[in-house]
Amino acid sequence: MDEDWGRVDDHLARALLPADEVLEQVLAENRAAGLPPIDVSPLQGAFLTLLARITGARRVLEIGTLGGYSTIHLARGLAAGGRVVTCEFEPRHAEVARRNVERAGLAGVVDVRVGAALQTLPQLEQEGLGPFDLVFIDADKGGYPQYLEWALRLTRPGSVVVGDNVVRRGRVADPAVTDPAVTGVRTFLDAVGAHPRLRATALQTVGAKGWDGFAIAVVD
Repeated sequence: MDEDWGRVDDHLARALLPADEVLEQVLAENRAAGLPPIDVSPLQGAFLTLLARITGARRVLEIGTLGGYSTIHLARGLAAGGRVVTCEFEPRHAEVARRNVERAGLAGVVDVRVGAALQTLPQLEQEGLGPFDLVFIDADKGGYPQYLEWALRLTRPGSVVVGDNVVRRGRVADPAVTDPAVTGVRTFLDAVGAHPRLRATALQTVGAKGWDGFAIAVVD
């Protein structure tokens, strides 16, 4: 079944996505640098670009940069004069991301912050960089509940919050699973569903990345 998902993903990408040498180089650079192969898929990246455009986002916050592949997709969807602030824990990953962002011609609109996100996010608040129109959470899953709290502090009514990797190959629905990555996502989803300022849904996805999904919420 996973092979079928990947084959269909390839077909959809060929049909819908133009060839993009820059993005191919970014993925090659990530591999060469030994980064874990956990970037969003090309189709998911295109979804992020469209989501930024649909929302008219001028200020985007990304929690979890890795090598900058998703960052570039988000930046390409910015409205004129927009900016992406992206938080990355690993300095080596951030260095690769900065090179990739520069290769994509987006260094002027992407601000890569290095350090633990729960230390960086208060700094962003102090600097008055919000409110953000779109927040993409794709970092350590155990931290998702805390990242959600900060997303709400740094957004406004009408902002969109997206949490990646919330299905975990179905393990999120198994109460016997105590893996912190799964329990973190489970707590995150419960918090989103219970929060009076959020209207949310989740979509399961299959494809080259296997079985997973997004949670998407709008701030009231």
